[in-house]
Amino acid sequence: MEENIKFPKDALERLWAPWRVEYFEVRDRDPDFLQGAVNSSDDAAHLVVTRNDAAILMLNKYPYSAGHLMAVPRRKVSSLTALNDSEKLGLIALVELGQRLLADALKAQGFNVGMNIGACAGAGVPDHLHIHIVPRWPDDVNFITVLGGVRVIPEALTAVRERLLAALQKEQSRSEVSG
Repeated sequence: MEENIKFPKDALERLWAPWRVEYFEVRDRDPDFLQGAVNSSDDAAHLVVTRNDAAILMLNKYPYSAGHLMAVPRRKVSSLTALNDSEKLGLIALVELGQRLLADALKAQGFNVGMNIGACAGAGVPDHLHIHIVPRWPDDVNFITVLGGVRVIPEALTAVRERLLAALQKEQSRSEVSG
């Protein structure tokens, strides 16, 4: 027997992510937010996970997926060729660390790592080079992305940052024991 279901259904499924309001309430985005994060001592406010002499590792405030990190050189440059060898090594060291932290804290099983250099290549901040580290999982592209053109980020940025900081602390403890 066919049920008499009308649209919209009496019990629609809901996608509830109230913390996402922070994304569309932002009116005037700071075009120099990466340098602001580099220069600030308030890592929590800028979603910075860790720093080294050459770069910082921070969460992307507008992520492709939960845990989307960015490795950002301390010096504001627009191209990889403008960095010296020490800066390149420090930047890549944070990309590698970011992958380890994401694997530990979020159980990421793969990564998209890359740079968009120049506005025509899709750089949202073309004057400050940065490397994206996007965690991936098997079958993590679901219907909402495919059909709706929407990404669902299931966890608040501050909660993800706390998980990454815990993974960083574990990693540092392991290094101290083995070093």
